[in-house]
Amino acid sequence: MVSKVLMLNQISIKGLERLPRDGYEIASEFTHPDAILLRSHKLQSEDIPESVLGIARAGAGTNNIPIDACTRRGIPVFNSPGANANAVKELVAAGLLLGSRGIVEGILYVQTLRDMQDEAEMNKVLEAQKKQFKGSELVGKTLGVVGLGAIGSMVAEMALTFGMNVVGYDPALSVDAAWRLSSKVNKASSLSSLFSRCDFISLHLPVLDATRGLINSELLNTLKPDTCLLNFARKEIVDGDAVLEALENGSLRQYITDFPSPELIKRDDVILMPHIGASTEEAEDNCAIMAADQLRDFLEHGNIRNSVNFPALQLEPVEGFRLAITNENVPKILGSILTILADENINVLDMLNKSRNDIAYNLIDLCSEPTEDLVTKICDLEGVLNVRLIA
Repeated sequence: MVSKVLMLNQISIKGLERLPRDGYEIASEFTHPDAILLRSHKLQSEDIPESVLGIARAGAGTNNIPIDACTRRGIPVFNSPGANANAVKELVAAGLLLGSRGIVEGILYVQTLRDMQDEAEMNKVLEAQKKQFKGSELVGKTLGVVGLGAIGSMVAEMALTFGMNVVGYDPALSVDAAWRLSSKVNKASSLSSLFSRCDFISLHLPVLDATRGLINSELLNTLKPDTCLLNFARKEIVDGDAVLEALENGSLRQYITDFPSPELIKRDDVILMPHIGASTEEAEDNCAIMAADQLRDFLEHGNIRNSVNFPALQLEPVEGFRLAITNENVPKILGSILTILADENINVLDMLNKSRNDIAYNLIDLCSEPTEDLVTKICDLEGVLNVRLIA
């Protein structure tokens, strides 16, 4: 059986190569696709065909995908966390350097001398003017890292190699992330505590209800003098009006971000980049490969890795037949499923059941092939969202 994958953006060929041609057909138009592979395409719920089983995003952010609607329909949405981490980390390094010295201003000034033909005269002018671009070194300065996941932990480690002191804050720090983190990273007890003690602050948070507009006037008022704020995470986590106010009243020295807006352009205390945090060939390849691998594992085996709305669940394939079942996370559904299988004298070889918020997901390996009627009986159970037979 060939799976049809609807591709809504240009995806790295290295990622597409992970979906073998004998098992996958990839195109930008399909009437009944089995899956969707995309990057930044803004996907509306009404644009997702009924045939879609899963959606994979070649990137970390999924705010361009209607997650709630997908969850209600039992469609897992996969992303690629950490695949672009090094690319973002390197751009943050550039941001720290740009924010510590008059590099951009110096480059722009040199361009004003393009009509000067006398090199000796040019050198004289530059020697006289370079003092206005004087900055400071990063060594000994304190960087605050808000969010210590895949990217934030790499930024913290990078800053330590610069000789900076690093303070981190992440109330949702996972065990894996904690193991990755250097013991030299000091932990702040609160955001206000971090903001009040750092020379530079770098944000690495996803857009959630809890993080939208998190960096507000109240928080910015706790800054120590001469602070530089860097946002290479998401535009929505920063209150733009609050940043402008902080720049105007001098509580914030500089704002460096990958998310331009009209009100920030033309300000000398703002450095804007055109959302290029993950714009490297390596990052695009890594994201595409991760997204394709996860989508393939789901379509072929029902496994869930790096889903933003489904529980992580992996069951090694065995000889036989596998049912992948999504249901509402309410009591007795799994028992009813197993009863239907028992009534048909079908033995369960192995199974795994996990839940996440309102969704439960099951993989059940069977010793014999279930009939269409049996699959229909399970589908008809109240609370079951979808059933898929994987042979």
